[in-house]
Amino acid sequence: MQEKIVVAGVERSFGAGGKQTLALGPIDLQIRDGEFLCIVGPSGCGKSTLLRIIAGLINPSAGEVTIVHRDKESHLMATVFQDYSIYPWKTVESNVRLGLDLTNAPKQEAKAKVAKVLEKFRLSKAAKSLPHTLSGGMRQRVSIARALIVEPEILLMDEPFAALDAQLRLVMQEELLTLWQQDRRTVLFVTHNLDEAILLGDRVVVMSGSPGKVLEDIQIPFARPRTGELRGTSEFAAMEARLWSLLRNEVSRNEPDVDPGIKTSSLEEVKSR
Repeated sequence: MQEKIVVAGVERSFGAGGKQTLALGPIDLQIRDGEFLCIVGPSGCGKSTLLRIIAGLINPSAGEVTIVHRDKESHLMATVFQDYSIYPWKTVESNVRLGLDLTNAPKQEAKAKVAKVLEKFRLSKAAKSLPHTLSGGMRQRVSIARALIVEPEILLMDEPFAALDAQLRLVMQEELLTLWQQDRRTVLFVTHNLDEAILLGDRVVVMSGSPGKVLEDIQIPFARPRTGELRGTSEFAAMEARLWSLLRNEVSRNEPDVDPGIKTSSLEEVKSR
């Protein structure tokens, strides 16, 4: 499989002059075309910083990121953040259409495409609604629909379900899993949630505490297509325990107590499955 994103020697430092602190790196990472790669790690390890560097939102202090743009006529990438990032004064329909408006897509073509995407994301009945009238899950659906409507080659997702309650998060994970398995675009997904990373990812990159480096790069062995039922298997529990064993020392080293951001069952619960 062809490499889509290559991260080579990337570092990010903060501060000025002789008081600079290395927060990230050096990082070497390859993401293949059509791969779903998840990144997990303790709070403050630079997961989101790495994603923003790949997105071109911030510059690395050292190293470089190379991205293969397969079709110059296509949209290269789109980003989904935790806070929804949708415009509160625009309707659901207008928010979803935004990417098409920015590329000056023909009006009739855009209208038809928006209608199709709204139906796919079960947002048709809310098309004329404003975001403040929607549930958290629906708002995140709007955010993801807006990103996918431009059919980007790469989708960057920075903890997109972190603000949702536990039950809704499970629903959104399974919806994203179903959507991705339909078109297999390249996805880089940052999360604190080990369960989420295992269910969604082809690979899971585990990062160390600050300065964030690649601690381990793990291939997830479960076949596609997957469903949420995978969570109930002993193999899934074993993989979750393996990831947590890698992270336990990193979390303890960076925080006085267990990092509340690492969302997993307790190790005892994982072992007992």
